[in-house]
Amino acid sequence: MPGNGQKALRSSSQNHVLRVYTFLPQPEPAALQGETVPHTIALVDDDSNILTSVSMALEAEGFKVRCFTDGAEALRQLTQKPADLVVLDIKMPRLDGIELLSRLRRISDVPAIFLTSKDDEVDEALGLKMGADDYVRKPFSQRLLIERIRAVLRRAAVNVPEGSEDPNDKPLVRGDLMLDPVRHRCIWRGREVALTVTEFLILRALAQRPGHVKSRDQLMDVAYDDNVYVDDRTIDSHIKRLRKKFREVDPEFSSIETLYGVGYRYSEQGPPSA
Repeated sequence: MPGNGQKALRSSSQNHVLRVYTFLPQPEPAALQGETVPHTIALVDDDSNILTSVSMALEAEGFKVRCFTDGAEALRQLTQKPADLVVLDIKMPRLDGIELLSRLRRISDVPAIFLTSKDDEVDEALGLKMGADDYVRKPFSQRLLIERIRAVLRRAAVNVPEGSEDPNDKPLVRGDLMLDPVRHRCIWRGREVALTVTEFLILRALAQRPGHVKSRDQLMDVAYDDNVYVDDRTIDSHIKRLRKKFREVDPEFSSIETLYGVGYRYSEQGPPSA
């Protein structure tokens, strides 16, 4: 009898059977069968050796990678076709990483990780103020960078399948504030405030228990994985940027309070913040 994928046609002679073999179509790739589409990572660095080695490591881990050696070209391409996350060097010709992120932030809240040298502490602080989610110092291991990328993507909840939301991720409403973790939306008095992943996590941690103080260490635990080291200035930079963004839509915003030497707290009726 003909097997699977075979068709048998009997000829006019009863003593002969003509078998015609046909091949069944190949299964569609996993991504086309409903599985999560691989994340696209944009790498921006003028060092071609770093681009080559990092892109190969990322592709081996299942990521799609787009490489740019020029900040200006990266801006043009990412404006037209965004990525899920951007890894960018700070020091580049024509358009450096700080300015590139600043321009991207005008149109997008794409998660971003800076690559810095060990002497770039000032640039690291500035990058965080501009909205970077993390930074990795050169020289770095590819495994460490990949772990950081995965951590930021988890916090961003990119490509979360419909219906897979955690029950605890329901919208959080505190007076004039509404935070929707699933859609990554922040609404203040009816107006949307665009936040990075890290800013969103810090604000949600504060707003979950209004009036309760969160230390810098507690906020770092919320916003970063255990294997990521950040200092107090990092949290301070995120808080300053949060206040700045809220005051752009409401100059009277004062709900994030500073308790010097202790930490921060969220107040639905806060006094002017420091």
